[in-house]
Amino acid sequence: MRRSRVLVALISALVLVPSGAAARPQVLFDDFSYGGFNQSFQLWHHGWKIRTAPGWPGISGAAWSQSGISFVGDRADRGNRLLRLTSSTDGTPAGIHQVEICQRRKFFEGTYATRVRFSDVPDSGPDGDQLVETFYAISPLQAPLDPNYSELDWEYLPNGGWGVSAPTIFVTSWATAQLEPYIADNTSTSVTGSLDGWHTLVLQVAGGTLSYFLDGKLIAAHGGNYYPEVPMSISYNLWFIQDGQLPAGSVRRYHEDVDWVYHQVGAVLSPQDVIAEVAKLRRGRVVFRDTMPQANPPLDSPCNF
Repeated sequence: MRRSRVLVALISALVLVPSGAAARPQVLFDDFSYGGFNQSFQLWHHGWKIRTAPGWPGISGAAWSQSGISFVGDRADRGNRLLRLTSSTDGTPAGIHQVEICQRRKFFEGTYATRVRFSDVPDSGPDGDQLVETFYAISPLQAPLDPNYSELDWEYLPNGGWGVSAPTIFVTSWATAQLEPYIADNTSTSVTGSLDGWHTLVLQVAGGTLSYFLDGKLIAAHGGNYYPEVPMSISYNLWFIQDGQLPAGSVRRYHEDVDWVYHQVGAVLSPQDVIAEVAKLRRGRVVFRDTMPQANPPLDSPCNF
């Protein structure tokens, strides 16, 4: 066990078990019920940042656009609102706008969950660009092959890519990486078939095992060197695969919707437990709750908090 993992475990133990008192569940929950002129301030106040810095992943030279984040009404529930990520491409580097939103870096062991709506076809323009719709946790890559690098991915490719042609979701756990020349030290499991529509994604990080559940079904269990070493940010992004674009032409817009995100520190919750906890929060009209310990000063993150 690496020194960093021991340190994180000791800190977690001190935080999770206060002396002489029952530990209060430490959670992050966001229902993404934002709107109006002050939504950017509300997002920032709740620990979210919209990426604007250029760089990996996606098409070299593509912009990361703040305008790709919006909040829309839920057609299936008039009282509900959704976070929407919208990315667009015209097939040229200058015409590609990708989007990413990140929470502060403070997530380690426990249960991660979200309800997302993947889309197989663009909102406008011809279909066929290879893109990645995601939910993931990640720490900064401090140096090539950084031994403490940690990343846990849900990535849906509606138009294929990475050696597959059919719609496929990949769940991938990383030990480390190097960008130039590219080296990927990871383990990955894939499920083929369209996931157009709503899905609940649950990831349990506990006891050296990473358990990935898609709509209540266990689809992968990873561990060993791929277990995370350090706290991570949680993020969503939608980006285009290099060399996977249609020819230059009209603009194509794609989106991914998010209903809610939930994390509980140190707890192993089943998918059914998560849904019950979210339902309880919603019955109590809780639209945001963050009782997680905060790093002071905040840890650095890939989103440059």
